[in-house]
Amino acid sequence: MHRLLFALDPEEAHELTLRLLSFWSERGPLLEVPAKLLRVEDSRLEVEAFGLRFPNPLGLAAGMDKDARALGAWWALGFGFAEVGTLTPRPQEGNPRPRLFRLVEDHALINRMGFNNQGAEEAARRLKRFRKRKLRFPVGVNLGKNRDTPLEGAAEDYQRALQVLEPYGDYFVLNVSSPNTPGLRTLQEGPFLDELLSRLRPATRKPLLLKVAPDLTFEALDEAVELCLKHGLEGLVAVNTTLERPNLKSPLAKEAGGLSGRPLKERALEVLRYLSRVEGLTLVSVGGVEGPEDVWERLKLGARLVQVYTGFVYGGPLFPRRVLKGLLKLMEAEGVRSLKELWVPRR
Repeated sequence: MHRLLFALDPEEAHELTLRLLSFWSERGPLLEVPAKLLRVEDSRLEVEAFGLRFPNPLGLAAGMDKDARALGAWWALGFGFAEVGTLTPRPQEGNPRPRLFRLVEDHALINRMGFNNQGAEEAARRLKRFRKRKLRFPVGVNLGKNRDTPLEGAAEDYQRALQVLEPYGDYFVLNVSSPNTPGLRTLQEGPFLDELLSRLRPATRKPLLLKVAPDLTFEALDEAVELCLKHGLEGLVAVNTTLERPNLKSPLAKEAGGLSGRPLKERALEVLRYLSRVEGLTLVSVGGVEGPEDVWERLKLGARLVQVYTGFVYGGPLFPRRVLKGLLKLMEAEGVRSLKELWVPRR
């Protein structure tokens, strides 16, 4: 099935997968048997981050399930958590197609989706239904602004989306770093970010994180960190997709949009190493995660949680189980009895 999906247009394959997983996700009894086969339930993998408990540190990154359609399926496949979105207050179609490209030679994707989603209210209805199932599965909610909202009105968009979704998310991520909404990355700059965080932090008592771009300079990262600490955010998600095109082989490399996957790995690690010196913010690492060695390296560098998107696309449905089984072997090889032994005190 996984190979057959690669014969389809990338966005058609994505939509077909979500439809199948959504059908599966909505039928609770159908999840239990595969969950017993696929989930790696081991107390050594448990993680605590920003006041929440996670059954394991491997999460599904935002972008895969924008509208919270298949949360039960992500649980059954073995993920420790999932982040839905990016969600905007109003539904929007996103950018014109084609807007998703597989760079198979580079084990990468380029997307210029443009925050296509069904809106905060529809996602809230799905999240409410999911919560009734009482699965031990934290869900993050990634928030953005509508494309036609000017920058000076961005804070109101984030606030509206947060107000609708706040009862149902376990933590929230402010996406100010997507390269596919015109002007959005301007919100990473000091004055804009300062105003945004000053409006959003008082709007929820739940953990609030900021997602940053890999293309920021270290000086810009320092400014973002300073503002996160100033306004009492709990953490950073590092990193989003990149506009850089580092030594790509695929002829599709010329396509506009954000690059993810293997070519992003080096920069994601560089940013994580730089941010690991920060006290008071929990780090979530994403970008170029392809196997247990990648997860283990990031946990040792200071990430509390690790997310995957492109690695899962190429790795298939058994990816979470392979990664977590492999992670346990790496822990055993280094004499680490529990991930809690790696924790550095962070707020």
